[in-house]
Amino acid sequence: MNTRRHDVEPMMSEVQERCCAVLEAASGSQHFVDDLWERPEGGGGNSRTVAGGGPIEKAAVNMSAVWGPAPPELAEHLTNPAASFYATGVSLIVHPSNPFAPTAHANVRYFETDNGDWWFGGGVDMTPYYLFDEDAVSFHRHIADICARHPDVADYPAWKRWCDEYFFLPHRGEARGIGGIFFDHQNSDFDQVFAFVQDLGMHLLDAYGDILAQRKDTDFDSTNLAWQRARRGRYVEFNLLWDRGTRFGIQSHGRTESILASMPPTVTFEYGGPTPSNEAEQALMDLVTGQPRDWLTP
Repeated sequence: MNTRRHDVEPMMSEVQERCCAVLEAASGSQHFVDDLWERPEGGGGNSRTVAGGGPIEKAAVNMSAVWGPAPPELAEHLTNPAASFYATGVSLIVHPSNPFAPTAHANVRYFETDNGDWWFGGGVDMTPYYLFDEDAVSFHRHIADICARHPDVADYPAWKRWCDEYFFLPHRGEARGIGGIFFDHQNSDFDQVFAFVQDLGMHLLDAYGDILAQRKDTDFDSTNLAWQRARRGRYVEFNLLWDRGTRFGIQSHGRTESILASMPPTVTFEYGGPTPSNEAEQALMDLVTGQPRDWLTP
């Protein structure tokens, strides 16, 4: 097996460290706690978490490197049959305490099999509960700039469309948020794709960290908090019903605690709701039920 795991795995550890540092700086008062774990079938990881007591209500930045027999559901992605696989990556979720600060989600990942197949995947997206156009523009501009540094392998317009299509709840007819980028099975040239994924991973949260730092102290009331918790219900619905990563993790006997770390800590499910109570909440509904927006064009 021609493995590149010794190149990729240290990079993923650096990405995890960088993401935690950005979030700790944005919070200003919270620190991540390590939870090292081992996978009986092979491998393990470090789930780093923050819970309550500050601007971040819950965050998880998980890094794993696992291997073992190739699960049957992996076969549809392979050029040739494989007996074993290796996978490493970083996934993160940030649920802020303040309703005016958006949720962030991102991951970068690498797969290889004993038949020689390999690929990178990943993405980053943001889910606001109250829409600030300037935040969305800053977020998308930052991602587009990273992609522009790697023109031979990265395609922001195509990957933005893919993200808009992927993070959609068909049973609700709603987008999950303002999107970002989503990409998978990138295997054109290892060195170039590796360089892009490393660049993306090390700068995943630069724009989001600034947004969180700016919004974390915004005044809010019980109405705002109720809206945030009700809209978080859509986040739960997507992750449990439609997210491929969640499904693959469960099917491949992954670590359940890490897989479900993306769940928000406080959520409400209202029959027939949530219903917008003001113009700002209606503006969000107009966004998520409308056509995806081009945030880079004035």
